[in-house]
Amino acid sequence: MAVPAARAAALTKTYGRADTLVVALDAIDVSFEEGRFTAVMGPSGSGKSTLMHCMAALDRPTAGQAFIGETDIATLKDNALTELRRDRIGFVFQSFNLVPTLTARENILLPLAISGRKPDPDWFTHVVETVGLADRLSHKPSELSGGQQQRVACARALVTRPQIIFADEPTGNLDSTSSAEVLEFLRSSVDEMGQTIVMVSHDPVAASYADRALFLADGRIVEDLPDPDRDDILATMARLDTRAGRPRHAEPVAPPSTQSSGVSGRAETTEH
Repeated sequence: MAVPAARAAALTKTYGRADTLVVALDAIDVSFEEGRFTAVMGPSGSGKSTLMHCMAALDRPTAGQAFIGETDIATLKDNALTELRRDRIGFVFQSFNLVPTLTARENILLPLAISGRKPDPDWFTHVVETVGLADRLSHKPSELSGGQQQRVACARALVTRPQIIFADEPTGNLDSTSSAEVLEFLRSSVDEMGQTIVMVSHDPVAASYADRALFLADGRIVEDLPDPDRDDILATMARLDTRAGRPRHAEPVAPPSTQSSGVSGRAETTEH
């Protein structure tokens, strides 16, 4: 059996102690297969961001294990953790996290520059062309739209050919058109480049681009939905909210998109 790109075994994260103890992750077991796009969903406080941070070596679990490939993150010292995050993990954040004084080209190549590695020219060209930024490489972030900035961040995550990319609400600051462009790029990076992506999101449209949607509540995985579409995700969210006793407000019905998503028919609209 192939080793998954990442996995958790009884992964637990707590904060505080005694009467103030908060269990953010409650002995989670999960695997993320190579070449798959997984959306992680759940209400605020469900543990979805904590799961991503522990799996991406940005936070240490209280108990249990988190693996990237066959590497147990908990066994690594600080220098080895830094190398793991730099060389084997890609990150895409809601706030883009670009260096404002660097051009798009320099931002994309920054992880390689930090590690003293030279870029593969063919791979760099392929990533830049796929993300549609070939004519914007000399521009600084302030000269780019929000969607273009996020595509620079996506290209930066891909340029090192990481084992897995973690994306935290990557379309949270974007309009519907820019969101669709970024999500289509993430989808194509899985389908055409064999990339593995784990994306935290609250948006059912964004999650419908994924191969799988995990739903967390109270630090546990409560649903694992394969090949989700928007309606499946909304129905699951409503069912979980009802089970938890939370009122579920009606979702606004988006008008039909005038532009096809071009992504396996799963994302039915590009509107939030």
